[in-house]
Amino acid sequence: MSNTQSREPKPVASEHIPLKARKVSFSWEDTPLHWVPGDPFATHTINVLHLLLPAGERWFVHVYKQVLPYIRDDRLREDVIGFIGQEAMHAQAHDEVLPHLKEQGLDPTPYTAQVDWLFEKMLGDRTLPPGKARKWWLMERVAMIAAIEHYTAFLGNWVLNADELDRRGADPTMLDLLRWHGAEEVEHRSVAFELFMHVDGSYRRRARTWATAFSALVFLWQRGARFFMENDPTLIGGKASFKDFYQGGKKGTLPTTPDMIRSIPRYLSRAYHPSHEGSTAQAVAYLASSPAATAAEAATESLPKGAH
Repeated sequence: MSNTQSREPKPVASEHIPLKARKVSFSWEDTPLHWVPGDPFATHTINVLHLLLPAGERWFVHVYKQVLPYIRDDRLREDVIGFIGQEAMHAQAHDEVLPHLKEQGLDPTPYTAQVDWLFEKMLGDRTLPPGKARKWWLMERVAMIAAIEHYTAFLGNWVLNADELDRRGADPTMLDLLRWHGAEEVEHRSVAFELFMHVDGSYRRRARTWATAFSALVFLWQRGARFFMENDPTLIGGKASFKDFYQGGKKGTLPTTPDMIRSIPRYLSRAYHPSHEGSTAQAVAYLASSPAATAAEAATESLPKGAH
């Protein structure tokens, strides 16, 4: 039973925006292996996104298609449909980086096979009887997605403001991929939480699934960074450590550890609403200037009427 009626989180109405998928494309032939020059650790820590997101976001889409019949609010339904379209495009865009990494001597298959197993088997559909058991497992996954989306929005907000990556000459194509994706994460940052509150809203479930999601993300991220550093053909004895991550945050090439820690009590607050995090105006402004997003918009506008 929902226990949110007396403490309903208050959204910021001006932060809501209709969502649309942008059919972006990127060309990777000019992107170097260490696309943050001279910083393989920052490069590979961020590269973990390409390993986790395709399977994870396909899983989001799969779960949300199952929860659509439970949505009783027309605007929320439209938001969820827009979210599904954006996440499907994110999965495709990050998937297309993997052959480029393989060409440069970093075969991600051993790691992505484990990630695929996690989302398709461990977190996938289960053979459960119709009724309470099946709905319980669906709501658990909806709550997990809300927790994960808190961190994808956190990362999206970070990369939109990570000026140090520009100062260090990071590859512009990779930056555009990350910032296009990050801007859309900020755009739709409230959808997963509002969906969870709409179909369930249990605070105990929110806290429990946050702990599961956060622990899994930390584990998978450090494992992915270690995988890349140890298998980078240009490095001898490449290592990944928390100290390196902490120092990357201090330099501005990675999110800071204190900012990540401060994000925890915000999500666990009963007053939490994602619209208080990040800026839709900033996200929309970036999407209006993103090379990939503007090219996608121009291509859409050039289509015959009714072919969109």
